[in-house]
Amino acid sequence: MGKFDGVLLASDYDDTLFSSDMTVSPENVAAIEYFTGRGGVFTVATGRAHRTFAPQVHKVPFNAPVILSGGAQLYDFSRNEYVYETFLPPRVKGDLLELAQAVPEIGFEAYWGDDIYAYQPNAVTLRHIKRAGVSFTECPIADMPEPWSKVILQQENAVLRRAQQYMLERWSGHYEVIFSNPVLLELTAKGSNKGGMVLRLADRLGISREHIYCVGDNQNDIPMLAISAIPFAPSNCAPEVRAWGPRIVGSCDESCIAQIVGILDEVYT
Repeated sequence: MGKFDGVLLASDYDDTLFSSDMTVSPENVAAIEYFTGRGGVFTVATGRAHRTFAPQVHKVPFNAPVILSGGAQLYDFSRNEYVYETFLPPRVKGDLLELAQAVPEIGFEAYWGDDIYAYQPNAVTLRHIKRAGVSFTECPIADMPEPWSKVILQQENAVLRRAQQYMLERWSGHYEVIFSNPVLLELTAKGSNKGGMVLRLADRLGISREHIYCVGDNQNDIPMLAISAIPFAPSNCAPEVRAWGPRIVGSCDESCIAQIVGILDEVYT
């Protein structure tokens, strides 16, 4: 029996586990190995899709299926298969065509399997794709193959806030529309968020809710912070996350996961 048997720790990736210099610190790796070596379950819950997270897998010693696409997918890298996934509703193309007329500055990436299609790519799109180390196909909205697991809307923050308001006023019953950082606005099917998928994973593993712990830095992490026994956030978190009221630990550049494992080491004596 290990001290962390039946305990699940789910971490956001970018700007939480993954530092600003695009590494996972040795301290975080050692802490995760300590946690899992004593029975704990560690996973990543990221807005990245399979294609954009797969190159990072070797950096993280997780021992459970990973939550991808902001909660739209649960993927088992040990078996190279999807455990569960959701898709945006068929109406999404028509809604995005309407949005593109209402907010003409908008650009977005649509995820179809491992392929990325881009409408009106802009500077944010190019930075995002470069950071992920992948490529995309520019395409008119009507010609993009579907179904899509998620869409990432991209522009400066003020434009994205207009787009978010437009969508929520008209289609809030169909979509989750939530920021993953100030210039990336994620669109998934209604109910497909990190919190719901963490609960699905915990149920699959037989882990009770009082032993679920989550950490994240941005608004798309709030649904999983809401189901965490102790919600954690790095000190570099978005103002909306800080205002929500999590327990603040060190920044993503200060091995915040190692700090959280240290806290759990005191909780589970």
